[in-house]
Amino acid sequence: MAKKSVTVQASEIAEKLAQTMGYEFVDAELVKEHGAAFLRIYVDHTGGMDLDACEKFHHALIKEVEALDYDYLEVSSPGVDRPLKRDKDFEKAKGETVEVHLYKQTDGQKLFIGTLVGLIEDKIVIETEDGQKAFARKDVSKVAPVIEYEDIEEDET
Repeated sequence: MAKKSVTVQASEIAEKLAQTMGYEFVDAELVKEHGAAFLRIYVDHTGGMDLDACEKFHHALIKEVEALDYDYLEVSSPGVDRPLKRDKDFEKAKGETVEVHLYKQTDGQKLFIGTLVGLIEDKIVIETEDGQKAFARKDVSKVAPVIEYEDIEEDET
């Protein structure tokens, strides 16, 4: 039987810990940067994650993952533009404006923006100005919410 990757092992550990601490495990990644391996764990919480919550989770997690092969552990909030990865992410984001990034061009483009209809039969379905579009999950590199900023007019006093 093949040994599980560091990312898979860390994900399993972090997900269990997050559940016990009342957080939501979002993702784990192992990234090589500047000759070092960074194990990044993303967790969320109702109302968002502040620095204290990230630190608390980091301290609890570091003991659990110390046997894994990485150089630095980072715990972070996924942010408001967190990519949609799990089925429950797509369920929560229904009706929101999202951007769908593809590995290869379709209809001459690799980026589509529209309202998320949902994840239907392993296809990501959005409603665009040109009608409904469906993309096989395997063809999609990233799906993320579109962050719309409101113009704030300065008060001229």
